[in-house]
Amino acid sequence: MGFIAFLKTQFIVHLLIGFVFVVSGLIINFIQLCTLVLWPINKQFYRRVNCRLAYSLWSQLVMLLEWWSGTECTLFSDQATVDTFGKEHVIIILNHNFEIDFLCGWTMTERFGVLGSSKVLAKRELLYVPLIGWTWYFLEIVFCKRKWEEDRDTVIEGLKRLSDYPEYMWFLLYCEGTRFTETKHRISMEVAESKGLPKLKYHLLPRTKGFTTAVQCLRGTVSAVYDVTLNFRGNKNPSLLGILYGKKYEADMCVRRFPLEDIPQDEKEAANWLHKLYQEKDALQEMYNQEGVFPGQQFKPPRRPWTLLNFLFWATVLLSPLFTFGFGVFASGSPLLILAFLGFVGAASFGVRRLIGVTEIEKGSSYGNQEFKKKE
Repeated sequence: MGFIAFLKTQFIVHLLIGFVFVVSGLIINFIQLCTLVLWPINKQFYRRVNCRLAYSLWSQLVMLLEWWSGTECTLFSDQATVDTFGKEHVIIILNHNFEIDFLCGWTMTERFGVLGSSKVLAKRELLYVPLIGWTWYFLEIVFCKRKWEEDRDTVIEGLKRLSDYPEYMWFLLYCEGTRFTETKHRISMEVAESKGLPKLKYHLLPRTKGFTTAVQCLRGTVSAVYDVTLNFRGNKNPSLLGILYGKKYEADMCVRRFPLEDIPQDEKEAANWLHKLYQEKDALQEMYNQEGVFPGQQFKPPRRPWTLLNFLFWATVLLSPLFTFGFGVFASGSPLLILAFLGFVGAASFGVRRLIGVTEIEKGSSYGNQEFKKKE
């Protein structure tokens, strides 16, 4: 094991990375709070500023994937589709099977210049998660309780508010509603059978309300829907902790572009279109498991240096005073100060671990275990 590889496995290094992310995130959130005064003066300028502030935070996670772990992401698509990336508003449909599926999506948005302006239809619980939910609030992310009767007006209002967004945005939808688990899959397929829908092997039954509403509200703003099917070579099941330990993965993403005008305007027909799309996604996953590749031409967009430079900037700004303070505490010889400092380190460790826990499948929501038994 080389020295760099050894460092990647050390807890103290992970703690320092977490410290930089958390403290820089709190600073960014405070700046975002201050930018609220811009909203009534110039809404579009407020949005552009917050896109860049969000980039400064999210790109630190992308840096871990691209530069720290060295994970490679390969696209399977066609040249015409790749040529549109970062040049239009789109809706992204991504399968929700892995702990870091969002991170693989983010690395693609970064490479095509839309990381800061990327959007998602997120569960409302995330709004109260420090850094993540707070940053999303200032980005006008659409939050939902995943109960359509309560969400309808909020979701429609949030989506329509994005119709004049000044930066190209990729709006992510996890149409399955929750991460794939065997228990949720079994219940989901019972629902599919009761509704007379074809069963899926690798996906949960898609929930159509969010998709049809997003298409309806953003029609005239978004140009297309990108269907993204993600898998990892070697049958790997990566985690954010694995990335933090420097483990390298190889992600493959099959990307298909569907012009929005090809999607039916009628809600029922659009729902049927989505069900058909997931049957095709299932076939793509079956092909990948058998042949190890997706169909289409392979593209490897190069990683950009900005994520690394951004992290180095924050590390320089924040770690220098931390080391100076820590040295001063131990040099003082005061047991009270030393215990207080160690307590701070312990609390920071706990906080970082809790943030990582948000991505873990086994700690995911119970949504889908019982809700699939209810009608959409």
